Amino acid sequence: MMKNPVHPGEVLREDVLAQLELSVSEAAARLGISRVTLSRVLHCHSGISPNLAVRLEEAGVGTARAWLSMQIAHDLAAERARGVPDVQHLDPVA
Repeated sequence: MMKNPVHPGEVLREDVLAQLELSVSEAAARLGISRVTLSRVLHCHSGISPNLAVRLEEAGVGTARAWLSMQIAHDLAAERARGVPDVQHLDPVA
């Protein structure tokens, strides 16, 4: 597993929209979302939501599961980078 998984917005920006030569406005219109919403994802300020993942799948750009898996991998790596929280083990009550 990669230590620092790439944000899926970067993948969408660099590997999808750039290859298709689509502007943010055009891609947002085709996906049925606002330009601001898509821009926030593309610039890694927001994550891929289940709704956007389904829209991307319906638009023929990968599967919703793949987009969400990328987002979860990124989020988990970011959380672990912040350090392990202080928790107690959940032992059964005697």
